[in-house]
Amino acid sequence: MALSMLTLVPGGMGGSETYARALTRQLAETSEVATTAYVPATARGFSDGVPETVIESLRLGSSSWKRLRGVAVATLRAPSIRSSMAAERVVHYPFTVPVPKPARGQAMVQTLLDVQHLDLPQLFSRAELLGRPAEKIRVAHLGVDSAQFVPHFGDRDNFVLYPARGWAHKNHPRLIEAMTLLRQRIPGIRLVLTGGGLGALGKLPEWVDRRGLVSTGELHELYRTASALAFPSLYEGFGLPPLEAMASGCPAAVSDAGSIPEVCGEAAVLFDPLEPESIAEGIFHAIEHRQTLSAGGVHQAARFTWESCRDQHLLAYRQAAESGTD
Repeated sequence: MALSMLTLVPGGMGGSETYARALTRQLAETSEVATTAYVPATARGFSDGVPETVIESLRLGSSSWKRLRGVAVATLRAPSIRSSMAAERVVHYPFTVPVPKPARGQAMVQTLLDVQHLDLPQLFSRAELLGRPAEKIRVAHLGVDSAQFVPHFGDRDNFVLYPARGWAHKNHPRLIEAMTLLRQRIPGIRLVLTGGGLGALGKLPEWVDRRGLVSTGELHELYRTASALAFPSLYEGFGLPPLEAMASGCPAAVSDAGSIPEVCGEAAVLFDPLEPESIAEGIFHAIEHRQTLSAGGVHQAARFTWESCRDQHLLAYRQAAESGTD
């Protein structure tokens, strides 16, 4: 099976990158399928535990232009890339974009990370429909590694954490409005932002700590010490940060949009992400009820494992191989 990750930009893919990295680890631990990962030269070494074929002529960068150029190069070099994958029965595209498309006779599995282009079309140039029948769709919930996220139930520092890239749908401006209101009730509380692209937010209040991209260890420590996680995203196909926060014992106040309520269940405080007042009230409530939410969050997070995610992928690979089509 080919895991085609030719649009991968390490450090610039958000939760989809976490998903792909976890998937390679899980596939390396099963004998049910022999997997080879295909990556651009700029993502060499990304695949954890599975053999990796590097397409040396393919290099991608973090800017939109560099990404588009990479896709164009992959399209132009499609014949040689397909040739390198010729022995694979199934080709899986974990980052949605099937570049290049598989050879004739090869089965294809395509991950659809979300349908944001349908729910928030104003943020996209155009919408695309895959036109796949329902029987060919499988839901694979993402997971959290409980060994990496150790819950902390003790005292917490006076800051709210929001780990998210500076994309429009992440809703940073309304969160900052909400924090201004919250600071009237909790004097001195700060906001810590992590993730790429935060420079696009412009000038921020002095009580906002714009950390940018942080190490895995630093992010884990922030989860363990924050007063609460705020997650005001307008749309998520899954939403890993609330799950990671809950696994760390961090009380979470989250948007009631997209998949977030399904992931968090009753273990987080829900708010209206379009109303700063609602966001502020949700964060305050999470901090006030942190002991109950911390315990419930750990229990909720334990329901989502990467092993279960892998098993759904294996079923999809088997179905694709048996049908001989995508």
